[in-house]
Amino acid sequence: MSGRAELVQELKLLRKGRGLLGKVDDRLGPVLRSACAVSDEDGMVAVRRKVTSRLTELAGHLPEDLRVVVLAAFAIGAEARQPLYQERVKWAAEKLDRDPRTVRRRADQAIDLLAELAVGTAALTQPTGDRWHTTSLTVALVLDQPRPTVLEQRRIIADEDGLRSVDLAVSLPSGRSDLAVTVLYGGRLVDRGMEASDRWGYRLELPGPLASGEPWDLAMLFQLPSVSSLRPHMASVPRQPCDQFDLRIRFGADRPSEICVLDGAFQRDVSDPGYRGRRLPVDQAGEVHRQFSHLTPGMAYGMRWERP
Repeated sequence: MSGRAELVQELKLLRKGRGLLGKVDDRLGPVLRSACAVSDEDGMVAVRRKVTSRLTELAGHLPEDLRVVVLAAFAIGAEARQPLYQERVKWAAEKLDRDPRTVRRRADQAIDLLAELAVGTAALTQPTGDRWHTTSLTVALVLDQPRPTVLEQRRIIADEDGLRSVDLAVSLPSGRSDLAVTVLYGGRLVDRGMEASDRWGYRLELPGPLASGEPWDLAMLFQLPSVSSLRPHMASVPRQPCDQFDLRIRFGADRPSEICVLDGAFQRDVSDPGYRGRRLPVDQAGEVHRQFSHLTPGMAYGMRWERP
């Protein structure tokens, strides 16, 4: 699918006039068609149903006020079926007890977030070479040693016969050369190089092919040169569905008083100082523990903290 900027423009075009109650097919761009799995064979009813379903699904990941704004902007739901966008904005303003100008700003913000979420979860609807998912991911980050250490243990399930490798990636603050990587068990490491300026990709080639439904366990050990080389967060942004994620961080004596939980956050929220998530205290041993369930691909789950 194309980029977020194109999708933002197409969504803003779609919300004009009657929104989804109007002639949707005439105002549906190629990126939005792809995001909603609309085909050339679909009639008007099918197109409207697919777009409504996808936007409603994505809006479900937004805060309540932005979700209301999205439903109003696109005329989704019986209460928000006014024929003009301005009338739907007025309806949302009354429902949220906000000024219409505030609602218009939030509509732009909501559309931007919808596009980001749609791009982040594109792997759910597009075929890839990796037909597998994670049933459990356990990560322990130890910061009170000379070198910060991350132990990652993962159980995957093959979703097709003949799975021979697993492609993964890790974000790095200063390049691959600073990272020591050890496979503890589960396969042979293949370096796929830097996928982006701060993301290193790698492949684990399995000892043999897996049958559909067959589980496999693997474990990796990552070491960084110093605590200062690590960004003050630890998060998982899964590409494939993940059932369970268990995260432990050991700060030791030099610990923050509390951490901020990232639970289905947008990727840019991981480092955004304005993000407000649930706060969790660090215990007297300098440790913190959090479990996450049913992770959505493309969204961030984990913890962030302020440096002492």
